[in-house]
Amino acid sequence: MDDELRTLTERLRQESGGTAAFEELAATGDRDALAEVLTAAGQPLWARELAAFRLGLAGDRRAFEVLVLFLNHRDPARCAGAAHALARLDDPRTARAAATLATNELRVAYALHPVRLLVELRAPEAVPALITTLRRRLRPHDPYRRVALACVDGLGSLGDGRARPVLTDALAHPVLAEAAVRALARIPRQR
Repeated sequence: MDDELRTLTERLRQESGGTAAFEELAATGDRDALAEVLTAAGQPLWARELAAFRLGLAGDRRAFEVLVLFLNHRDPARCAGAAHALARLDDPRTARAAATLATNELRVAYALHPVRLLVELRAPEAVPALITTLRRRLRPHDPYRRVALACVDGLGSLGDGRARPVLTDALAHPVLAEAAVRALARIPRQR
């Protein structure tokens, strides 16, 4: 069993109270039954999350919309689980959705996992989205330090020269300076 699935299953087992409905949903191999949970009225949040996660791991694109909603959830554990499943879903819409969430200034408090997902996907949308998000985090007294650090680390990991200017600007921010030095060192020099 996938470690992330095990962690999610235990968290949702507690959230659900370990009901028979939970155990049945956790054990089923019927993708249609899982997909039905995503659209049926009155389903608890834990059931939708478990069904979407399991479908995502199975590569079933019916989970996409629900996983994107969880990627932007206020609960970091739900965001992390959704990012993990979306990375394995192999849906071409994933990178665009993650980029949209990462750059949405109204939801920046929840941008950490979309940023990390973009880096993992290494999609064409990743570098522009991370540059945009980081540039906004370089304002004085910005409270979203973890998002800024994730952007700096991600841009270093992606190694794209387009990130050099924003990473150079990040050097002026004490909280980001060390990470920016490391990230810049990972970007090949242009000739």
